[in-house]
Amino acid sequence: MTTSIARDELIAAIPSLRAFAISLCGRTDQADDLVQDTLVKAWGNFGSYTPGTNLRAWLFTILRNSFYSQLRKRRREVEDVDGVHAGALSVEASQSEHIRMREFRSALGLLPEDQREALILVGAAGYSYEETAEICGCAVGTIKSRVNRARRKLASLLDEEVEDVATVERAPLQLESLAAAAFR
Repeated sequence: MTTSIARDELIAAIPSLRAFAISLCGRTDQADDLVQDTLVKAWGNFGSYTPGTNLRAWLFTILRNSFYSQLRKRRREVEDVDGVHAGALSVEASQSEHIRMREFRSALGLLPEDQREALILVGAAGYSYEETAEICGCAVGTIKSRVNRARRKLASLLDEEVEDVATVERAPLQLESLAAAAFR
């Protein structure tokens, strides 16, 4: 793969990487840093990429691994413990759609990490179950279970009625369109 083609493919992946990073971090500033670190690592280690394999999955794996490495590091650090600085920076939503989005993000944040990650990759980033399994390093069936549980839990948290399996199959379209919009 030539340098210009590789560069173009890396650039094309940035919006999806950013959306996934925001879903992991919850903060756009940290997500942007994570994406930048991911791209630097990918570019520096491009020789270890196997041409013909899924470049986006490779990038998402780098991003995911970087996030968990940084998370372990941050757990040892203390950052704005009383939240005074963060509270001064927040702005209240003035429109109902912003409120709904905030509720969605809050509900998404209540999901277990593995379920949230699988739902964002499948629902918002558009990865197949197989690609998501490759990124997360687990079986396809595990990803399907995580996505299903995440959809049901989100529907429950957002007070959306889920009466039968058919309803659950339609609900993800609404939830996942919210997920995609939340991280644009």
